[in-house]
Amino acid sequence: MPMTSPAGRPSSRPASVRARDARWRGALAVLEEMRREPGVTRAGVAQRLGLTTGSATEITARLRELGLLAETPAAASGRGRPTTVLHPHPDGPVVIAVDIRQEDWRIAVAALDGRPHVAEAGAHASREPGRVVAVIAEAVRRACERHGGRVRAVSVAVAATVRHGGVVQSAALGWDAVDLTGLVPDPRLPLLVGNDATLAGAAEARYGAAATAGTALHVTIEVGVGGTLVVDGRPVAGAAGAGGEFGHLPFGDPALRCPCGATGCWDLTVDGRAIARHLGEPPPRDPRSYAQAAVDRAARDAPARSAVGRAASAFGRGLAGLINAFDPDIVTLGGFAEPLRAAAAPEFGTALADGLMRFRRPDPPPVVAAALGGDGALHGAAVTALDGVLTEEGLSAWAAGRAG
Repeated sequence: MPMTSPAGRPSSRPASVRARDARWRGALAVLEEMRREPGVTRAGVAQRLGLTTGSATEITARLRELGLLAETPAAASGRGRPTTVLHPHPDGPVVIAVDIRQEDWRIAVAALDGRPHVAEAGAHASREPGRVVAVIAEAVRRACERHGGRVRAVSVAVAATVRHGGVVQSAALGWDAVDLTGLVPDPRLPLLVGNDATLAGAAEARYGAAATAGTALHVTIEVGVGGTLVVDGRPVAGAAGAGGEFGHLPFGDPALRCPCGATGCWDLTVDGRAIARHLGEPPPRDPRSYAQAAVDRAARDAPARSAVGRAASAFGRGLAGLINAFDPDIVTLGGFAEPLRAAAAPEFGTALADGLMRFRRPDPPPVVAAALGGDGALHGAAVTALDGVLTEEGLSAWAAGRAG
């Protein structure tokens, strides 16, 4: 019986192409299991995917030949045939993940297991966009030189609003539109750019605190509020990629104008700028560090305790609105969001409960700390880049390069 297309028509693809695609599908499934659980055994992968021992052996052997996977003996565990632990091949593909934050930057290298390893980091000597891009570009160039043709993509997480794959503005960095294409030394190398909070949420949904949730809401506080709604492992990015700008919802005081140009933004009620305003102090240069310092002294300083409590109330009230709107299975908190909640738990809890619709109050979604901590954006950048590498086209390109 001939293979049919989804429309029911006989497939026009040659049998050799269909066989090749089937081979890559099996390979991709094995690599995804290795990515989902670093240190997984070949026997474990075979069981999860419903593969026979022979099929699992054949696929992993092919992946070894292509320089995609390596195997080491697994620890003995009772009777039965010995199995192996699957790892990324030491000469296999890698991606470079970049995290550009308000005060500093980091670059990391991730192999096919998706775990980023920081290679270089530094503080911004200047926030002038050209200087920031030039410094990071040099670090990316060094990483590319160290790994040669193994580098398959560069993925950037940036504390900025991202639209159509480019930065359009950043209150944290004081940027308007900025071109980041200079970060890659070779224009043929794919460059992916995403909002840091969105990418952190994607990583939490993939292998963090929301890994088992169908619908997850990730909210983080750094300079303002960011986050994303993740459905079935994919962030809801909106029409042009700028979704998740929760901090610019008009949950705040309409008399306050945000650097984004709007008035009444939630951003201005929950971070270090809000705490400083409540204390009668000038806006801090680094709202994140200022807010943490205020939390640290809140236990012994009544004005700081009051200011932190007011910010926590504003955060809980806004979070209730997001829960009412999105109906998530779980909420994960990144950045300063979890320390703020913990420092003023009664104020946060009361505001959250009061803001929830009545039917939600008996059984609200759990609100938990992000599992990946401060590395969430790096993990998310690696996730995004590897999603493009681990495709039939991506593996075919890697195999062709090795053959050439």
